[in-house]
Amino acid sequence: MGSMGLFVPMISTSNVSFSFSGQNLFDEVNVKFTPGNCYGLIGANGAGKSTFVKMLAGEIDPITGVIDIPAGKRISVLKQDHFAFDEYTALETVLMGNSKLYEIKREKDALYAKPDFSEEDGVKAADLEQAFGDMGGWEAESDAASLLEELRIPTSLHDKLMKDLDGDEKVRVLLAQALSGSPDVLLLDEPTNHLDLKSIHWLENFLLDFKNTVIVVSHDRHFLNKVCTHIADIDYKKIRTYAGNYTFWRESIELAQKLQAQQNKKAEEKAKDLKTFIQRFSANASKSKQATSRQKQLDNLEIADLPQSSRRNPFVGFNMKRSLGRDVLEVNGISKTIDGEKLLDNVSFTVNDGDKIVFLGENDVAKTTLLKILNGDIEPDSGTVKWGITTTRCDLPMDNSSFFDGNDLNAVDWLRQFSDDKDEEFIRGFLGKMLFSGDDALKKVKVFSGGERVRCMLSRLMLSGANVLLVDGPTNHLDLESISAVNDGLARFEGCILFTSNDHQFIQTVANRIIEINGTVTDDKVTTYDEYLESKGLL
Repeated sequence: MGSMGLFVPMISTSNVSFSFSGQNLFDEVNVKFTPGNCYGLIGANGAGKSTFVKMLAGEIDPITGVIDIPAGKRISVLKQDHFAFDEYTALETVLMGNSKLYEIKREKDALYAKPDFSEEDGVKAADLEQAFGDMGGWEAESDAASLLEELRIPTSLHDKLMKDLDGDEKVRVLLAQALSGSPDVLLLDEPTNHLDLKSIHWLENFLLDFKNTVIVVSHDRHFLNKVCTHIADIDYKKIRTYAGNYTFWRESIELAQKLQAQQNKKAEEKAKDLKTFIQRFSANASKSKQATSRQKQLDNLEIADLPQSSRRNPFVGFNMKRSLGRDVLEVNGISKTIDGEKLLDNVSFTVNDGDKIVFLGENDVAKTTLLKILNGDIEPDSGTVKWGITTTRCDLPMDNSSFFDGNDLNAVDWLRQFSDDKDEEFIRGFLGKMLFSGDDALKKVKVFSGGERVRCMLSRLMLSGANVLLVDGPTNHLDLESISAVNDGLARFEGCILFTSNDHQFIQTVANRIIEINGTVTDDKVTTYDEYLESKGLL
């Protein structure tokens, strides 16, 4: 995605401030987004990423300041409400992405449908036809149909009402709606959520070819690296833009902080020497002149404190209480039908020591069901699951609500249930590493956010000391810092991991074996994720 001609901002903000529930999210933000670039909008959970996207889209107004968008430029937004278009067909929903064009089409159709079509109506219809043609109206329908086809919504579904499509199909239709008609600015908030591998791969290529401005919020590090030319970072209630993709930004920030820390250390050492000298010689008349000049040096010495970032990195590490033997797990011919749908059909595989297996496949419910059967939460209809005698297991389920809903415990007492060491200081220290410090550790777990719940569940997983971890979608609800910490922790783990994930970088750096399940086992390879994707023509 190259830059275009003059760097005239497509969107700029001037002294934009915004508060929500008494909390100041943005304070005099001045930022420019130039044409031809793709900006990854990043920031800690709660920093205001979605709020900022809504302000750019004109859905909410800043409290102070101005958002400037050149006249006549069209902004397209990926809609988050999956039920807003239930009474429209899939094709109509895509066409509605260009609201002006859609309104002209409706007005035009209404005129032609009039039984008493007058001369005046004819003049008006001619003007509408002209405007419709100028906006590419004649190609709009076939372009919309092509987009849907490319996102694997077949022609047979184009005239179906949105309410009759399944969840994943709706997501792809709404994505087609946002991408249709070459908008000047694309605002995409978590576009890869609920998308399968093929659709994510297609979207990456679409954005790489897209010539206009893109602003995207995503927790998918591989996606940000692939499509972004710039990073727009929300921190300290400001937004700063950096050239380069996410990994480049992260490494640059870490290096800057390291250099700053080294500089501070040198300054602190010098200040210490000066203070010692002043204390020793200020009482000595012959040296008092030197002491005074040293005092001046000390006064002028700047120890630039590192700015307080809103970002906090949890510590995630897993230790096994006992080593694994050779026999880990044998799965023989397991089948499972739920609500009349056969999810698993004669699934068999063996797990060996050191295996870190990712389960891939189009049906997320089938993969979750498999992990539940392996963990002993539900029984298969047929087949056997045989764990080795040296194995100890702990799970991180996709749906953790049973651990929290209606639970009156605070975080300290909740985690104490899963710890051999019941000491308050130990539990609080552990929670502190997982970013529950001070009063957060005394909050009732039933009011925790999705991210807080996952951090609690990760704490439980770490305290288990298990040598086999069953992990279903471990990065859901987490911010980029926590995702990186979990990623690093599981990559370092020396036991076995059986997991599901849609995070490319996570799978690539953790998995050493891939089992693809589409009803039954359709692929089982000792390989990296990138090699697997290459073999499928998806890289």
